[in-house]
Amino acid sequence: MKLWERIKIRGNREVYYYDAKNGWEIENFAFRLYGLIKDEMEAENKKGVVFLCIGTDRSTGDSLGPLIGYKLKGKRIKRAEVIGTLEKPVHAMNLEQYLKAVRLGFPDHLIVAVDASVGNIEHIGYITLGKGPLKPGLGVSKELMAVGDIFITGIVGSCKSSDPIMLQSIRLSVVMRLADCISESIYFVEKLWDRAASV
Repeated sequence: MKLWERIKIRGNREVYYYDAKNGWEIENFAFRLYGLIKDEMEAENKKGVVFLCIGTDRSTGDSLGPLIGYKLKGKRIKRAEVIGTLEKPVHAMNLEQYLKAVRLGFPDHLIVAVDASVGNIEHIGYITLGKGPLKPGLGVSKELMAVGDIFITGIVGSCKSSDPIMLQSIRLSVVMRLADCISESIYFVEKLWDRAASV
């Protein structure tokens, strides 16, 4: 069974879709994320990585980012910075301030932006991965600045509905499954960094 697919959008921008519902394979996602980070760090001469987990704990559908940040903090990731947790979420009201803080505190770090998203109904429960920034808030018709060098999103709902109330009716089980898959994969990437450092 094909567990991921690649599509091209906006010219040559590649976005990879991974099905988190059926037979999630941590290694496949982690190796691709590891490769994207490695390539971007070399190309942009970056020294570290920040996982910027975007969202709010006040809406089930938009809580994916803070949940992932919370899980990564619990795993005590050592080779990357994690910003955005359940206790200190990064959301529409404070995103600009956090971005300024990241640029000042980690000027030589690559930013991996992590957020919930909406998409085609058949892609609900999928995880996307790609190079370039993401634009938070599009699912609820908010215009926020683009953020990140690499993006990871979990598709929690359908883009047919732009009603912010829709995100509050997303089942927590969908969000938790996506959060588990993404955080476990990022933790696996850290193991790959450890392995590369010991060679």
